[in-house]
Amino acid sequence: MSTRTTALDALVFGVDVQSGDVRDGEHVDRDVVSHRKLRRLIDREEPDVVATDNVYELAEDTDALVALLRDLPDDTRLVQVTGAEQPEPLSRVAKRHGVPYGKKPMKEAEAAARLAAANVGQVVSAFADTTRVKVSRGRSTGKGGWSEDRYTRRIHGNVRKRAREVEAQLNDAGLDFEQEVTEKYGGYSQALFTVETRPSDIPVSTSRNGDVRVEIEQERRDGIDFSPLAKRRDHVLVGIDPGTTTAVALVDLDGNPLDVYSTRTDDTAAVIEWIIERGRPLLVAADVEPMPETVEKFRRSFDAAGWAPATDLPVDGKKHRTRDATYDNDHERDALAAALYAYDAHADQFERIARKVPPQFDRGEVTATVLAEEESVEAVLDRMVVEESDDEDGVEHQARELTAEEKEINRLQERVDRLESHVSDLQDTVTEKETEIEEYEAELSAARREERREARERREVTRLRRENERLEAELADQQERTEAVEAKLDELKRLWKLDHSNFADVADGTDLVPVKPIEQFTTNAIEAADDAFGLAEDDVIFLRDASGAGRSSAERLAAVDPRVVLKNGTLSEQAREILHEHGVPYGPSEGVTVREIDELAVAEEAAVEAVVDDWAERAAEREQEQTESMVDELISEHRAERKKEQRSG
Repeated sequence: MSTRTTALDALVFGVDVQSGDVRDGEHVDRDVVSHRKLRRLIDREEPDVVATDNVYELAEDTDALVALLRDLPDDTRLVQVTGAEQPEPLSRVAKRHGVPYGKKPMKEAEAAARLAAANVGQVVSAFADTTRVKVSRGRSTGKGGWSEDRYTRRIHGNVRKRAREVEAQLNDAGLDFEQEVTEKYGGYSQALFTVETRPSDIPVSTSRNGDVRVEIEQERRDGIDFSPLAKRRDHVLVGIDPGTTTAVALVDLDGNPLDVYSTRTDDTAAVIEWIIERGRPLLVAADVEPMPETVEKFRRSFDAAGWAPATDLPVDGKKHRTRDATYDNDHERDALAAALYAYDAHADQFERIARKVPPQFDRGEVTATVLAEEESVEAVLDRMVVEESDDEDGVEHQARELTAEEKEINRLQERVDRLESHVSDLQDTVTEKETEIEEYEAELSAARREERREARERREVTRLRRENERLEAELADQQERTEAVEAKLDELKRLWKLDHSNFADVADGTDLVPVKPIEQFTTNAIEAADDAFGLAEDDVIFLRDASGAGRSSAERLAAVDPRVVLKNGTLSEQAREILHEHGVPYGPSEGVTVREIDELAVAEEAAVEAVVDDWAERAAEREQEQTESMVDELISEHRAERKKEQRSG
């Protein structure tokens, strides 16, 4: 019995009211566990398949089934071995596939496991191969206040930063995705990535870290989907072209090309697995005479018949025979030509077999037996009838006496089998030696790669050392030029002070602060000043004309976060509200002497500080008035409620 779902061994859990699992060929473990223990066992062992005759024995309804599918390990499939939406009885399915069956739950669980291991059943799915990755805020942004405004900007900035990191990770993994972002003040409030793959293939994990959280959810289908566990594997003819590039072609029993494949890197086991997943070979063909040893090795692996032409197939003939087929290179063409020529050689025989095989028998199975054992169709059918009768009724059949010629054939066949076995042993020895040589060559190649890597690192270190020395020399030259420029600037300042007598107190050491003037309280004027000399946090700003400011102008100025705004004129009520909301001090410029020389402006530190202090007092009074007003309003509302209650009473 084989438990392979592909050419490789797979771990299969069979589950009924009680559970069992089948592993590696005939090794069977049986156990009775609770539903909770079964879930833990699946999480620990991560089987390839969890098989059952009815998925609703594991889940009470569709929602519970979806939850179960979501909790399964990424590479574990849930299989219903009795069909899709309208399942058959397990006993009937087991009998059809020759699997032992019993009515006890343990026997049913084992039958389910064996059927799934033989690629029988439907894979149950509730999710599409599309996953949504959501990057969003990890905490509330709050509301109101100038300090909370900065807090909100920080959160949105961190969401945008994490979203860009996720985008880079998805690009590095070569995944196709669509991105949708919601922009908010300071960055993003949310970024949604729709990725065309399963969550296990995405290099991002669910997380929550301070300001940002990442959520991953696979897209759910509209309902429960059933798909075959494996495609039907019919009998096929296989053409093989060996060499540095190994090419394989498959043709069905009617001479129709099915598939072609070529590789420079896959080993023999991988090629065999590719063939097994697509059909059951009954004949292996080559395009040259004699059949190459590599092709012969494939033939023996499948215990199939062999075919080789009387002479090497000509290139023109191969091109003509494959003119209606699709292939990617000459190797695939040669493999396909070998399979098609082999079909041509047996076409009449295949047609006779098809005419003689009754509907209840497998045409491919009969054809494979006729080719392998070189018997007549009638003899093969008679033997199949006898075997089927033995299986059903247990009746013994007396074997007839063999003729002398048949005995000689059997003796020669046994001798051939012994010689082939010996040759196979010798070939296994050669294969082992070749494997050892390949391992040594791999180690040598790895050592050479490591040596080349170290040499590259040494060259890179030398290059970086030279680059560092060059940059240090440039830095030294730059420092010398900077010192010369600073000395020249100091001399120019000294000469400037001597030339401007009305600015003499600068030379006396009076504590002054720079002032940045803005012509009008408009957005355009603010932008012009920012372009001319730059506006930065904690600047002292002088508005030559403060009247007429609107909301956008006030918010643009508040975004600079200046130390104080000295105004000439009257601010609008709307501008005062916005500056108060953002905590920006402001006051009249009459009490501050702003002295301007060319484009330079300064004011005394003490006068500026007095404006800031005055604003702070007015801000405190404003907050107190607002508090008192709110308390008065609450008291008035309370009194009104009391009077209303008294009148109603």
